[in-house]
Amino acid sequence: MDITFENLKQELKKKNIGLSYQRLKVLEYLIQNRCHPTVEQIFTELQKDIPTLSKTTIYNTLRILAEADLVKVINIEEKEARYDIDTKDHGHFKCESCGAIFDFPIDIDSLIPEDLSKFKINDKNVYFKGLCPGCLYNNN
Repeated sequence: MDITFENLKQELKKKNIGLSYQRLKVLEYLIQNRCHPTVEQIFTELQKDIPTLSKTTIYNTLRILAEADLVKVINIEEKEARYDIDTKDHGHFKCESCGAIFDFPIDIDSLIPEDLSKFKINDKNVYFKGLCPGCLYNNN
């Protein structure tokens, strides 16, 4: 499925998730800002257009979207959840200097050891940390 606003709206309808204005704006923000935002970033940006918006609404919307498999929660840092509209398997690299998170393609299933063949795996993530090219070459 292509990640478009219309496709995601249809997915919400299929899953019987109400299409409130706030939910649609959070979804729209995630599609337009593929930077793996935090709740704080989403809240700060959307509150400019929706002054009555609360962080609780953002948290609840992201939880509903994650439960519907329309958003992936990225826990690359212990105290900070990020949100990714791309729910297909891929890896994430976090720059320890600028904090940006980058996607990279990877066959996550090929990394699962045979020893886990009888386990039920609910979540698969590959995270790397280091310096992105911009920070690496600007710091030298």
